[in-house]
Amino acid sequence: MDNNRQTYDPFEGIASYREIEKIASRSPFVIKTANEWTAEAAALPNPVSLWKNMWFEGEVCCLFADSNVGKSILAVQICDEISRREPVAYFDFEMDFKPFQMRYTDDDTGEIYRFSPNFHRIQLGQDEVFSADIDDVIDNIEKAAVECGARVIVIDNISWICNRSESGDAAGILMQRLVQLKKRSRCSILVLAHTPKRNISAPLNQNSLAGSKKIANFLDSIFAIGVSKKNRPQGRYIKQIKVRSCEMLYGEDNIIEANLQKDGCLLHFVIVGYGTERENLDEPDAEDIERDNSQREIADLIEQGVSYRNIAEQTGKSKDAICRIAQKIKKLKAE
Repeated sequence: MDNNRQTYDPFEGIASYREIEKIASRSPFVIKTANEWTAEAAALPNPVSLWKNMWFEGEVCCLFADSNVGKSILAVQICDEISRREPVAYFDFEMDFKPFQMRYTDDDTGEIYRFSPNFHRIQLGQDEVFSADIDDVIDNIEKAAVECGARVIVIDNISWICNRSESGDAAGILMQRLVQLKKRSRCSILVLAHTPKRNISAPLNQNSLAGSKKIANFLDSIFAIGVSKKNRPQGRYIKQIKVRSCEMLYGEDNIIEANLQKDGCLLHFVIVGYGTERENLDEPDAEDIERDNSQREIADLIEQGVSYRNIAEQTGKSKDAICRIAQKIKKLKAE
């Protein structure tokens, strides 16, 4: 037996257990047994659905869609429904107050829709300069929500905020801060976001969300609006993408079919039924299929390590086109 062999001491360099206790007291973690956590959670009420089991109390949720599909209209509709029960703070970074008023005014009679007094719409002041600092943005959102007495917050939309931030990772930082705000203020947050340029004949999924991996990982739930081929041009469908607080009810086999219409002074989504997502999507044309297959072939060759020159010779595509696909793959992996 080697008497000179040294044994590993995990507490080497720490003078005493009192110092260990001091270090533990500075830890940001809360340590309990699994049974203690479940007992504590069982004493709390179960989360309540805020809107159709797609967004629950205490969640950071995201609604996304292409431009001009109606996500702001649906967001206002959700706020209107919730505000009949409790205060709501709707941060509108997209639209000025005059277009907002016109959207909810009867074109024939001039009648204006009456929202609940619990529905607080918030926009930047005319002379205010938007802060590029994400922490300042979150602080001001929190202050305004507190002033409204609202624990339900809707932000329309995060793309506007992130595009004005000086940080290259603004989306990820913003989502981290929103999660912290949720925990700190025990509030529920719905953020609106765009989709990047996409094939509209393809199903909606997490990858359809702009900056998907930097955003989706922080979200408790996600739902999206797609354009339906049924009842053009107002046909829409609503699909559940991610859920934590219940079973997924409105996935690809049971999406909500709706029409976007104006009844008098109210512009809103009217649910007309349920169906599969495939039934509501346009069939891809030959050009779409050929382009997708070509890009998939190039992506596979890039992953195999084939040189750009050889890929160009095999596929007949330019090196510039191959470089763009390679950059897209690199960006997706970075997310």
